[in-house]
Amino acid sequence: MPRQLPALFVGHGNPMNAMFRNAWTEAWRELGERIGKPRAILAISAHWYAPGTGVTAGEAPRTLHDFGGFPNELYAVQYPASGDPELGRRVQALLAPLAVELDPTWGLDHGTWSVLRHMYPDADVPVVQLRIDETQPAAFHHDLGRRLAALRSEDVLVLGSGNLVHNLHAYSWGRHSPAPFDWAVRFEARAKELMLSGNHAPLIDYEALGRDALLSIPTPEHYLPLLYVLGTRGPGEALTFPLEGVDGGSISMLAVQVGYKKGTEALSEL
Repeated sequence: MPRQLPALFVGHGNPMNAMFRNAWTEAWRELGERIGKPRAILAISAHWYAPGTGVTAGEAPRTLHDFGGFPNELYAVQYPASGDPELGRRVQALLAPLAVELDPTWGLDHGTWSVLRHMYPDADVPVVQLRIDETQPAAFHHDLGRRLAALRSEDVLVLGSGNLVHNLHAYSWGRHSPAPFDWAVRFEARAKELMLSGNHAPLIDYEALGRDALLSIPTPEHYLPLLYVLGTRGPGEALTFPLEGVDGGSISMLAVQVGYKKGTEALSEL
């Protein structure tokens, strides 16, 4: 039988993590080593959030520097992974009859390459990105994850990149690293309980979880990649948290792994 890869959600945090060597990036590096090199990666990043579902279709997707106000060195970073148009067409087939655009113009945004630069530093794994349809409710995205689960048995790593808690208004941009806000801690703990129980319904209808959820998810784009990854989870399948911690008081760096592969126990708790 072919191996079934885990599916992975990673909290990517500050774009500068692309250049840093810190606890977060070391954990990503170890995840890449422990999961191993897949045939290809389907990345679902918070930063391609626009109308309509689509996938990148280029043979050589460009490195997008989709941010502002950072050091010049960050804009010089390139991640020259190849694309995989065949995988894009496979995604189309799995999601049919939903219309999925093959987009030759989009590349790899920092939600994808800032993580993959550490997981697969040689950029030797083809990468396709999925556009998150901003017009659709959370349940739609969870369902697409369920329909994409077959890719895990085709040696494709389904990688969601966002942040479980992402409130930039409360984020500490200075060098001082404050204690996490109480609402961030409570929401992350509640979300972890629900994930471990296999009860995804409250996570899909997250606004009903109250004030802590609304403060943690003021806008949905960083949260929705998690729902794709949870959607790939089979009945009773293991779920682990290879990396935990909160950056700047209000950005969860939690990583969520669906499926167990020997050697991928928790890497770090910060």
